[in-house]
Amino acid sequence: MIRDTSPKRRFLRAFFGGKPGRMPVGNVVSIATLELQHTAATFFPYAHTKASEMATLASAGHWHLHYDTVAPVFSVVQEVAALGAEVDWGGPTMMPSARAHPFSGTDRFAFPARWIEAQPITVVLEAIRILRRHLGDRVVIVGKVMGPWSLSYHMMGTEEFLISTLADPDRARRSLDALKGVTIAFAKAQMQAGADVICLADHATGGMVSPLMYRDMLLPLHKEIIAEAACPMVLHCCGNTDDRIAYFAEAGFDAYHFESQVNLERAVEMCRGRMALIGNINNPSVLLNGTEEDVRAACLRAIDAGVDILAPECAVPLTTPTRNLKILAEAAVA
Repeated sequence: MIRDTSPKRRFLRAFFGGKPGRMPVGNVVSIATLELQHTAATFFPYAHTKASEMATLASAGHWHLHYDTVAPVFSVVQEVAALGAEVDWGGPTMMPSARAHPFSGTDRFAFPARWIEAQPITVVLEAIRILRRHLGDRVVIVGKVMGPWSLSYHMMGTEEFLISTLADPDRARRSLDALKGVTIAFAKAQMQAGADVICLADHATGGMVSPLMYRDMLLPLHKEIIAEAACPMVLHCCGNTDDRIAYFAEAGFDAYHFESQVNLERAVEMCRGRMALIGNINNPSVLLNGTEEDVRAACLRAIDAGVDILAPECAVPLTTPTRNLKILAEAAVA
């Protein structure tokens, strides 16, 4: 077995189907808790809007939690803020959210032509450049983009978009087609800035979207995005996705970041040899409210089942205790 010489090599070896010397621990969404903000002396909303603050808070995930990655995009609204949506940037105890939806009630899916030069986008690119200079040889830098399905939620409103997929599927497809280029362009820009991999967050999850709707409406777009972006890519999709994991693998993702609602053993079996699995330590019951023993037990179960990279299942709640988040790295070397 080849010795792991850095957290970066360890993570990337597992990401691409290899066998590292020990279990990697990675974050591909957000672990920016209130405690971590205090530790880094960097707080929301400035960590969403100022590159140096964003990079500092992202770095804390490696230096203080000992994860093998840094992920500077903490919110889900960077793109839609640049596309013209009104955004509440929140605060230390509240994540940002879109307050208005430019596509709502219209068939004119237009947004600024120079959106990629807007401050919510350039702050991410500059933060990645900072991280590349200071940590690029040591850890994996994870960029993040919202997929066209999630962007449609934010630009049209979740309820209105989901209704349109059934009542007016042509309108839904026009929104998806208008926004897929945003996903591709932002992914490419982050890779050029120095990201190592891109997390595509697209929430076509069970309970809201049927597997056949994913297959017919979103799978072709995901294939196109992967081909056009031409970079290492991990899919994040929340919730129970047992019935569509095979489609995710068919799309061509290198890895899937999955939640604890997914059947762990089945996911490992379905993804073996097709894409890496990242996850799936439960947030509310285990990381937020569980004991240290609860966290350690969940980590060991995931490791024993065959998860490739250990991680929280999704963006962690802001009040998650640092001690519980640190146990992932401890369990990986146990």
